[in-house]
Amino acid sequence: MPLIAIGIISIMGQVVLLRELNVAFYGVELIYLLALGIWLFWTATGALIIRRMMSPSQNQIAILFILFSMCLPLDIVFIRSSRLVFGGIPGAYLNFFKQFAVAIITLFPAGFISGLLFQWAAKAYVTDKKTLASAYAIESAGGLMGGLFSTLLITWGISNFSAALLCALMAAIIPLFLLTKSKIAVRYSAGLFLLCIFTILFWKSSILDQRMTSWNHPDLLESSDSPYGRVTVTKRYNQISVFENDALAFETEGTDAEYFCHLTALQHPNPQTVLILGGGMEGLMTEIAKYRPRKIDYVELNPVMLNMVQRHLSADVGRSLHAQNTQVILADPRHYLKNSGTYDVILVGMPEPDSGQANRFYTREFFEQISGKLNPGGILGFRLRTAENLWTAPLIRRNASIYNALKAVFPHVLFLPGTTNIVTASHMPLPHSPEIMSRRLQDMNIVTKLISPNYIKYLFTNDRFLEIHDLLGKEKLPPNTDIRPVCYQYAFMIWLSKFFPNIVHVDMSSITDKIFFKPPTSLMLWIGLPLLFLLSRFRPVIRRAMLVAAAGFIGMVLETILILYYQVKHGVLYQDIGLLLMSFMAGLALGAIIIKQAMTRTIMNPQFARWYATGLLAGFCLVCGFTAMEMTQSASAGLTGVSLLLASTGFFTAGIFAYTSLHEIDDQKKVISPLYAADLIGGCIGSLAGSLILIPLMGIDAIIMGLFLLAVYSILLI
Repeated sequence: MPLIAIGIISIMGQVVLLRELNVAFYGVELIYLLALGIWLFWTATGALIIRRMMSPSQNQIAILFILFSMCLPLDIVFIRSSRLVFGGIPGAYLNFFKQFAVAIITLFPAGFISGLLFQWAAKAYVTDKKTLASAYAIESAGGLMGGLFSTLLITWGISNFSAALLCALMAAIIPLFLLTKSKIAVRYSAGLFLLCIFTILFWKSSILDQRMTSWNHPDLLESSDSPYGRVTVTKRYNQISVFENDALAFETEGTDAEYFCHLTALQHPNPQTVLILGGGMEGLMTEIAKYRPRKIDYVELNPVMLNMVQRHLSADVGRSLHAQNTQVILADPRHYLKNSGTYDVILVGMPEPDSGQANRFYTREFFEQISGKLNPGGILGFRLRTAENLWTAPLIRRNASIYNALKAVFPHVLFLPGTTNIVTASHMPLPHSPEIMSRRLQDMNIVTKLISPNYIKYLFTNDRFLEIHDLLGKEKLPPNTDIRPVCYQYAFMIWLSKFFPNIVHVDMSSITDKIFFKPPTSLMLWIGLPLLFLLSRFRPVIRRAMLVAAAGFIGMVLETILILYYQVKHGVLYQDIGLLLMSFMAGLALGAIIIKQAMTRTIMNPQFARWYATGLLAGFCLVCGFTAMEMTQSASAGLTGVSLLLASTGFFTAGIFAYTSLHEIDDQKKVISPLYAADLIGGCIGSLAGSLILIPLMGIDAIIMGLFLLAVYSILLI
């Protein structure tokens, strides 16, 4: 029972803390990935510490469950107050080291206790008849259940704070089964007391949730968690501001919607059918209605945001959402485009390409989808926010990767400069002088706050108009694609430059080429690694740890790639992502159980047992091959297909762990800490390196080839 409970509360605790950190740092996906690596590191630390204790008691395990239940809600409180504690300016980032410190402090208690819990519970479980592989399988099955609970809670509209309290409740209940009233009355009473406290807190969770949110949003109207992030609405005087993951999505008193809408729509002589992909609530619907189009389709990705925000919007925006010529569609934009009609103008109002989630709306494949849905002479428009007068090198390269993706599909592309750049594309020539757009603005009698004939003339005639096109034309970068998200790499650099300004002078693509593809460093990497594996064969302890770490690394990077690819092709529904994570956990459980049974039958024949490990590494190679084939053919693998690949990845990862824990091992308890820690450290390195460095810099296709070679080299460790 303790092992399966550890799996449940560890995954649930991990999910709620990572969500909170994601919000605390304004939805920056890189912080989320960094935090995942930190969690795995602390769990590995917990698995390694106090290794000499060979037979922990039920009492000691119960105390750890009690500590976990106390830490989780306190961690949530600390995260939400971190900007105030560290003296952050409202709306601004904490500096990099303070963010890093917040993540380390937050994840230490729960992550460390999770690792120590598994170590102690596994030692209490393992006997002559019960193996470490079985303990690993049971804990993985608990993780599967934890992933399912996390998915269901967010689907049912239960807030992240309430989910944290439920997880704490579960952790507080377990000691009541491990302790007895007669022997340890004080600790039993403490567990019962905590259970009552968490029950009361859960009852009042909505009030507490809003109070904590108001620490960073004093003018709070409403806040709610959605499958895509936390949506918060504030009001000061007549201005309504909408935040997504605490980053400002839009506000109602500005001119952004007017600027974007009119500078795009005026390039078309008579837009009668319009598609708006996101951003309709910020005023795009109201502005496009001034052209009196026959049909407006508005696609909104996040139904929670739509239902909550429209209650607080102005009457004009409300009327535009319910006009007779308007249809509001709740769907993922890329999924909707597969079966949509054609349009004169398509406005993409999605967030900036600062994450894997948003990058999918700025790739060549997405632009190809758009191209097929434009009427003759139709226009695509989107926006890119930049500095108005100076573009740094990473900013130029980010925009150039999008520009090259756009040019690969559309022969005519136009950048209109400003703090917000309006980018348009078409298969027909676009206006390259202000007269056409100015005349249309006057002929249609469109009333605006900002856009006027003089302003349009200024955009076309200032120095930046020609300078931008020269800058973009000179950069010979590969286009931003689903498989190689070049834009994501430079978004990472731009984010880092907020804290380390000199990093803008570093060209990461050239560094990557030197390290991975050009001698001598590439020779050191690809020849030195197998040599290191061969040398480790002289130390069995190191060899076993390296084999498990390599499997953990391959498994984590493959998991990241598969989930990222599913996200690109099918959207970012958290419900689906949760199911994919569950598939990986199911593979872990099955792999540990099946290989344990197989090893038990061949325990008297060590040479034959090694063929199991070789077959498992060959299985990794097959998964790499199938994944590469799906991606190079741009196949839209569905939930079932990706789930099977993830389950296979989990199976082979856990299979290697089970093989290593049983092969030539006399005392199972002695290898619990080092092998479990090696598995977590390999996953930690895979999470950080794969998500933050390898995938953005090298591309998914190159990484899959690298994983294939690593799996082949790992045969030297058998």
